[in-house]
Amino acid sequence: MTQQGDNWWDKLYDESVPDTAPTVSGDTLDDHFATTPGATPEPPGFREPLEPPGPTGLTDLQGLPDPRVASVAAPSDVTERAPWEAPPEAGPRSFPGPPPPVAPPVEAPTVQVPVPTSVPDAAEAEAEAEAEAAAADLTVQVPLPRPRAAGFVGSRPPTYEAEPTALPVARPGELADLVADTVLDGARYGTCTLRAASVRGDSARYRGEPRRDALLTARFGHDEAALVLVAVAAGSRAAEDAHLAAADACQWIAEAVGRSHARLSEDIRTGRRGDLRSGLHRLTDRTYGKLRARAADRGVAADEYTATLRCLLVPADPECRTRVFFGIGGGGLFRLRDGSWQDIEPLLPEPAAAPGAPVVGFGSPPPAQETETEEGDRLTMNLGVTTAPGPLVEEPVPPPAEPFRFRASVARPGDTLLLASPGFAEPMRGEPALARELAARWADQEPPGLAAFLADTQLRVTGYADDRTGVAVWEA
Repeated sequence: MTQQGDNWWDKLYDESVPDTAPTVSGDTLDDHFATTPGATPEPPGFREPLEPPGPTGLTDLQGLPDPRVASVAAPSDVTERAPWEAPPEAGPRSFPGPPPPVAPPVEAPTVQVPVPTSVPDAAEAEAEAEAEAAAADLTVQVPLPRPRAAGFVGSRPPTYEAEPTALPVARPGELADLVADTVLDGARYGTCTLRAASVRGDSARYRGEPRRDALLTARFGHDEAALVLVAVAAGSRAAEDAHLAAADACQWIAEAVGRSHARLSEDIRTGRRGDLRSGLHRLTDRTYGKLRARAADRGVAADEYTATLRCLLVPADPECRTRVFFGIGGGGLFRLRDGSWQDIEPLLPEPAAAPGAPVVGFGSPPPAQETETEEGDRLTMNLGVTTAPGPLVEEPVPPPAEPFRFRASVARPGDTLLLASPGFAEPMRGEPALARELAARWADQEPPGLAAFLADTQLRVTGYADDRTGVAVWEA
């Protein structure tokens, strides 16, 4: 090695030459190991365990010095142990576990004791004791709730109760013959709305008698060819089984109409009134023939097992507004038009009135040739012949048959047709206030619901306590 090369080596490694570093650090290797844990960041989620409170019981640690800072500030304490050893008094380091579950608070039962504001004197205590004793002996009579009375028209309400009082007597072997106190039905077909109700009269409700009126509503056929039948029958008041006769009449006329409903519906829509009248008359006669046969089977007279029968036929075709009424016996047929009632019951000839003039040669005797004197006296000849007695009649002559009633009318929009049993028709004709009240309720309004129609039918009138059955048809 040359002399020049030896010079630079001596200059670099000569002990007398000072170090070329900018500063000289006084820290040793041990000091670096001691300060490394303080400069290293803690792992995420690590929390330093809290130390138990001191003897004073304070839990606020904000004023205490950070042990990590203290370890850095006092390296003399750290130098006494190896850097990788933990302090002997700290023990093993571990992560804190989850906090224990908190038990729900238990509410202790409390008793509220009123605190008296003032101590009552002896006089007040004695007065309170007397008041409590009087209240214990006091008996208050509370009246029983009464049913709401139905509406009535007229100067005073009727004498009978407005609600049912007694039920009819039932027989164990004849439970099928029981009839309900009230029957309610309704429907809507085409341009008309139907409402029907039958209610036991106030007199029958009080005496525990069955409802003698019968109501039947039925639809035969489908679509536009369907035919709606409403039958109303009223049994005789004096007959014991009048309600059974009324039910039989409604059932048998419905069966007859149902078997011929296709032909009847066609006749109504085509306007063949002559065929309708003759056909319905024949069906009605067959029904009354069955009633007479049933009376013979029961061993009673024919007039004791009979009923009045009134029917209404309404086609379901919206293009047909013809309404057909037919039947036998009393009752009423009314029409509400332009706010006033019209009695459209078919007129019947008087029983004594002759249907026409007598025809010579067919039972009518020729006029008698009588002679008169100048004074106007009639001359008769007494031949002295004794008049023979008439034929002996053992049985009473049966009453003449009830005439058949028929009417086919075309309804107008806004009309209301009412078919009534005798118990409903009589107050409609005899009490103008009832007719006015129903006209006010049914005119220029939508058809009532079933409950409202039942309430209208039950409007009571003094002096009229029979069963009521009404069938109303509203035209749209």
